[in-house]
Amino acid sequence: MTLTTRGVSLLALAVGLATGATAAEFDGVTIDAKLIGGQQYEALYARIPEWEAMTGAKVNVISKKNHFELDKEFKSDIAAGTTGWCVGSNHSSFASQYPSLYTDLSALLPQETVDGFVQANIKAATLDGKLVMLPRAQFDVSALYYQKDLYENADTQAAFEKEYGYPLAVPETWDQVKDQAVFFTDAPNFYGTQYAGKDEAIVGRFYEMVVANGGKLFNDDFSPAFNSDAGKESLQWFVDLYEAGAVPAGTTNYLWDDLGNGFASGTIALNLDWPGWAGFFNDASASKASGNVGVAPAPKGSAGVRTGWSGFHGFSVTEDCANKEAAASLVDFLTNEDSQKLESSAGPLPSRTAVWDYVSEQAASDPYRAEVLAAFKETAATAFAVPPTEYWIEATNLIYPELQAAILGDKSVDEALAAASEAVDDLMQEEGVY
Repeated sequence: MTLTTRGVSLLALAVGLATGATAAEFDGVTIDAKLIGGQQYEALYARIPEWEAMTGAKVNVISKKNHFELDKEFKSDIAAGTTGWCVGSNHSSFASQYPSLYTDLSALLPQETVDGFVQANIKAATLDGKLVMLPRAQFDVSALYYQKDLYENADTQAAFEKEYGYPLAVPETWDQVKDQAVFFTDAPNFYGTQYAGKDEAIVGRFYEMVVANGGKLFNDDFSPAFNSDAGKESLQWFVDLYEAGAVPAGTTNYLWDDLGNGFASGTIALNLDWPGWAGFFNDASASKASGNVGVAPAPKGSAGVRTGWSGFHGFSVTEDCANKEAAASLVDFLTNEDSQKLESSAGPLPSRTAVWDYVSEQAASDPYRAEVLAAFKETAATAFAVPPTEYWIEATNLIYPELQAAILGDKSVDEALAAASEAVDDLMQEEGVY
């Protein structure tokens, strides 16, 4: 063994001891994994070979898709009885749908490991007494990214105030966002804003807008409550932007990667998006908006409430995994302090208390990072999770086609919300919710 090789081996052993694993502990074990895909997650996955070298195990990623596609795959696996793979990406918005799929991680990990996380996240990751996932440094709540130079031109400021009757400034309300999005648009080369237009993504945006406008998506018994004045006001906001041509024509097919890449293309003025994109947007090698990115708290609706639909990503271990200890070791590694420091360096908010302290120290010498943290911290202060029902995703699958129909002009706002409300009511009654 060369000195260099011996040094690497000692380093792997040291890392192993720090994370609870031992060198070659799982020699010969293969862990099949189904992971969320996307540019913002690849840096973390690049750490997997470290865990392999440390433990002797191998990770076989058999699926890498967005959460909407993973959700369909997981449900198909449950129906077919093919849940022998071991590690899966999970999310607080999806986890309640899989009561039998994932094992209790608290039985596989030291209590001190669990205690190192923000306990509100641990509580949310515990369903029916089972800790079904360990949170990543991916606490999600959205803030408003914008192109700073749009607000710095005197002629632009004068023209806006003449047309809309108030000074041009970074928007504090969603009505101001709509005004500015229409004003800044120069289609097809430049658009005022964009939004996710299908699946749970648009329903989540609609949900937080309803709350910001003084309404709610469900009543306490989970009967639909969104066919209301607040619901109509919220959906009309999406419709008005689409009809004005202030969003790209394909926005009803957009999901998160489309939005992130759209803002990074430099062709979008205002973009409500997640913290995981912060580093990418300001990276000169990846983003045409770099050096010109401002970040502000999410705007408020007509009720004076800030939008703040939130959740968090994590990793889970299946009940049918043949080697739960090895799988739990991988999940521990992918959510440990080093992993969370790595992910947080690109913008995501950590879920470990010690990493929050680290990120705050780093931001002290980085004005952009400090601006990002301040904006997301203010938004997170009033954030709210998805409604706590296992039928959340099923309900969104009924709601989003009706929202799309209104946006595209195939139905009126009243018709779309009435149809969506009736469909969700039927679902909840059929499932015996009330």
